Parts: sequence; C-alpha cells; structure tokens
Amino acid sequence: MKDIKGYSLAAHNTFGIDAGCSRFIEFDNVAELKSVLRQSGNITETKLIIGGGSNLLLTGDYAGTVFHSAIKGFTCEPVSDGVLLRCGSGETWDDIVALCVDNDWYGMENLSLIPGEVGASAVQNIGAYGVEAKDLIYKVEAVEISTGKTYEFSCAECGYSYRHSRFKGEWRNRFIITYVTYRLFSVYKPCLDYGNIRGELARKGISEPTARQLRETIIDIRNAKLPDPKIEGNAGSFFMNPVVPRSKYEEIAALYPDMPHYTIDENHEKIPAGWMIDVCGWKGKTLGNAGVHDKQALVLVNRGGASGSDIVALCEAIRKDVRDRFGIEIHPEVNIV
Repeated sequence: MKDIKGYSLAAHNTFGIDAGCSRFIEFDNVAELKSVLRQSGNITETKLIIGGGSNLLLTGDYAGTVFHSAIKGFTCEPVSDGVLLRCGSGETWDDIVALCVDNDWYGMENLSLIPGEVGASAVQNIGAYGVEAKDLIYKVEAVEISTGKTYEFSCAECGYSYRHSRFKGEWRNRFIITYVTYRLFSVYKPCLDYGNIRGELARKGISEPTARQLRETIIDIRNAKLPDPKIEGNAGSFFMNPVVPRSKYEEIAALYPDMPHYTIDENHEKIPAGWMIDVCGWKGKTLGNAGVHDKQALVLVNRGGASGSDIVALCEAIRKDVRDRFGIEIHPEVNIV
C-alpha cells in the first residue's frame, strides 16, 4: 500500500512526461482500497484512476488524487466451452495473454503486446487486429469511490463500443476496477483477416498458425511498426480510427481508390486515421520536441524533453490538416489530462 503526497508520475506514463500529483494511492487488494476510502471520507476532490499509463498524456502536474491498482493474481474456473479467467486489475495485460496461450485458452492471441494493465482493458475496450476486449470480458468487479461498495457488472452492462465503455463515459471517476473476468475458449478459432496478419504468416511460410505462432506473428508486426516507449516515449495509437457514413467513404474513395477501409455495416465504413495522417504528410515529421513515428503515422512520440503541451500542439495540428483535407474529425484515443 502506498499513500504519498507530492508524488512523481514520470514512471507511470509511457510518454515519459515528468509531471507529479498532489497525492498518489496504490493498493494491493480490495480491503486496502476500501480502507483508504473510509479513512479519506467521501473523496470529492479531483481524482484520476490510472493503469500502466500507456494511454495517458499528462499536460502538467495533477492537482488531485491519483489511484493505481496493484492487485495481482488470477483464478481459473472451467466452463463448458472453455474457462473463466478472473484477473487482478493490476496485472500486466500481455502477461495474461501469454498465460492464456501457454494454457491453450483461446481468444486473446490478436491482443498480444498491447501495453497496459488488465483494469484498463475494461475501461478502454482495447482492441487490435479484429478483436476487442469486449469479445472476451465476462464481468467486471469495481469499488464505488463515494461509498466503498463493491459492484459486479456484466459485459453488457458496461456499454462497450469502439474504444469506449461506461467507465470511460458516464461512470468516469466513479468506480475503481479491481478484477476483470474473461471468457476464453477451448476451441481455437484464429482471426486472421485483419491488417497484414496473413501476409506476415505467408512470409514465414505458415498457412495454419497455432495460437503461439499467431501470438508471435502479432508481436513481430507490432514491434516492426511501433517504437519502444523506453527509447522514444509514446502511448501507442494516439488517434481512434473514424467510422464514417458510406456516402462519405465513397466520396473519399473516388479520389483515393487504394484507400484502406473496413466495413462496419451496410451504412458505415472505418477509415484508418494513420493512413489519412500519412497522406497529409505527417509521417516522420517533428513539431518542437514532439513528432510522428516514421513507421506508423498513428503514433505520436516524445523526441526528447517534450511536454504534454508539445504533444497536444502536434495533435491539434494533425487534426486540423485531416479535417481540412478529408472533412473528417479524428479524435484522440489517449486520455489527455
């Protein structure tokens, strides 16, 4: 248990922004969390709930209380078609993916190497290569900050959509997630038709990958295009891919016939934000101490010594260029504080 005033958050955000907070509370179990909430009374001042900081951009010192879960461990309950895996919200996400692959619990392979912690997966509805956390989440356990009461929410109750949940929306800063239970499957049904998965498998001479081979391939793809935050601070994909009406997609496709896209339904298409940013000429460019990664335009990076405001200025310049060129608003996936 940590309860520290005047705490540096430099080690708690992957952009490497040197910012602090008024108070930092890190708890190892639910009892500790409830205890600190009782001792603090009804915490009404500004508060921020963080995970591994891989989806966080700090624009300055945080004048409030920061909560961080260090709840570890997992339990496994067999069910008819697989297992229910209950994980502490402080577990590292990719460690859980590796655990599942090692035990032949299927479903998480495409989410390999996504940075962050288990609790954040249920807030952000993390996703990659055609799979989202909501496809696997069975239930979420949380403590209400104002009352200290424990709640359990089904996946449906969490209101998941693309990179969104009620924890990110109407429940923001109301609940602290303590455990997430995932439903994994005993039958392996690989998802291979998103991005360049099949191409990379073909390059390796693999036509029917095992779960381990698929995980290794996803890791290779991510490592090839995403910078290591220990070397160049970043938060992975900075922007969400916009979903647009089919009429808008057809308008742009007439000008750019080779534009990548993903069909959502008969009336909507998803256009990669990274592609639009690249077309606008931002890939590899720098603005002040912030820049756009030279291999993946969706990723903004700290070139060294960048402030949160530097990153925000770059973000807004990119958004303006995309809006002016395509008539589409792109929005940050990253939580800007």
